[in-house]
Amino acid sequence: MKKILILANSSGGLYDFRNELLQKLLKEYQVTVSLPDQVRTKELEEEGCRVVHTPINRRGVNPGEDLRLLLSYRKLVREEKPGLVLTYTIKPNIYGGLCCSLMKVPYLVTVTGLGSTFQKKGLLLRVIVLLYRIGLGRAFCVFFQNKENQDIFASYRIKGRSARLVKGSGVNLSRHAFEPYPEGDTVRFLFVGRMMREKGIEELLEAARALHGPKVIFELLGYCDEDYQEKLDACEKEGIIRLLGFDPDVHGYLKRASALVLPTYHEGMSNVLMEASATGRPVIATNISGCKEIFQEGVTGFGCNPKDSKDLIRALGRFLALSRKQRAQMGKAAREKMEREFDRENVAKEYYQVIQSLNKGGRG
Repeated sequence: MKKILILANSSGGLYDFRNELLQKLLKEYQVTVSLPDQVRTKELEEEGCRVVHTPINRRGVNPGEDLRLLLSYRKLVREEKPGLVLTYTIKPNIYGGLCCSLMKVPYLVTVTGLGSTFQKKGLLLRVIVLLYRIGLGRAFCVFFQNKENQDIFASYRIKGRSARLVKGSGVNLSRHAFEPYPEGDTVRFLFVGRMMREKGIEELLEAARALHGPKVIFELLGYCDEDYQEKLDACEKEGIIRLLGFDPDVHGYLKRASALVLPTYHEGMSNVLMEASATGRPVIATNISGCKEIFQEGVTGFGCNPKDSKDLIRALGRFLALSRKQRAQMGKAAREKMEREFDRENVAKEYYQVIQSLNKGGRG
């Protein structure tokens, strides 16, 4: 195995969350990455990756677009002739896995979350399950980032040749170094992510409307992934929120924040919660798989029910009732938890060990 091909749906996600593994692989292998955007392609190329542009519609099911993606992956695998393929996120997992299975190329799959996939019903759900079964069936190993996702796959009899549960992508403890807690009595609640319903944007806006004030500021960092821009602009005009735009480098924003807020409906394992915690910031997040593993209730953050703006307001109120000293202590405990449990170097080592075992003939 001299060449490794990686199929993913975001250059930012690959570089920001999996670069430690990439650096290990680049020492021994030629690495080609297939990506739909250019946010981090310059950095990836400078490290030694060959970048291939492959368009992906990340949201929704469009048979024509998905067929083109499948054919693009088949052409890429045929041209690259990789000894191993790594796939990340839903469509690369399904269509990349299907290509590898048909072409008898070893591959590893990472389930980074399920989105709303298994909330479908009827024929569409049956088709999705069938595609997953075919796409993942011959995978040497399927990596899961939380136990609930693993159990859902098992309930639908979707499985590869082996499975492994990892701590998400982990967090880079150097890039997201611990930062002293902000001075002053102004509270800045920061949301980082795509502005979309499934990230809890509706509940967040309701909470901001109820709690914002001269000393309580809600800031949103990210891009609008659904038709929310008009509503967001109106809220900003009213002084309810501040829109910070999109920036792939989030650490500076985390540093000035008092706490991170993430009222998401579902996650694989939330990277931004890990990054905020590593920076020394408490988190307020939904009590769902992919979030609840990252924070400890009342110690490093507060949880709330998904799709429940009143409960989000309650959790935010609990945070506002704390003194600055208590908030700072919560942030310190969050950093300590990341050091104990979520060091990305350990996650990269797990992947590397599996790749090395495959390279030594452990294809099963």
